[in-house]
Amino acid sequence: MKEKIIEQQLTSHGVRTTAMRLLIYRYLVQKKVAVSLSDIEQFFEKSERTTLYRTIKTFKEKGIVHAINDGTGNTKYALCEQGCNCEIETDLHLHFHCTNCNETNCLTEHKIPKIKVPDGYIAENVNLVVKGICDNCNTL
Repeated sequence: MKEKIIEQQLTSHGVRTTAMRLLIYRYLVQKKVAVSLSDIEQFFEKSERTTLYRTIKTFKEKGIVHAINDGTGNTKYALCEQGCNCEIETDLHLHFHCTNCNETNCLTEHKIPKIKVPDGYIAENVNLVVKGICDNCNTL
């Protein structure tokens, strides 16, 4: 992905572009699967852990990435689709965690229907993870 396009993506979400933010965004685009903070730390091993954490936190707060709890004990992060605002009513989709390769993928074309909670309850987050064998592992 070209630098100019990445810069536009970041600035359109109100995020100031820095060298590290550009690198992390490019890394997330190239991975095409959800990644944990430790995955990012391993890839950018010479970078400050705090800088990496703050970058992901900023990306999450600004709607550039969304967090996924896939049941592995590590929160994973994936880029949001264009136009996503991570709202419960409109943007929820399935996630698939492969028990063989341990990768987690967003299945954005498979939307989660609106879930009505009882009166008095307030839904703040919905996460639906399907576990099994991904298409890559299934063909091995």
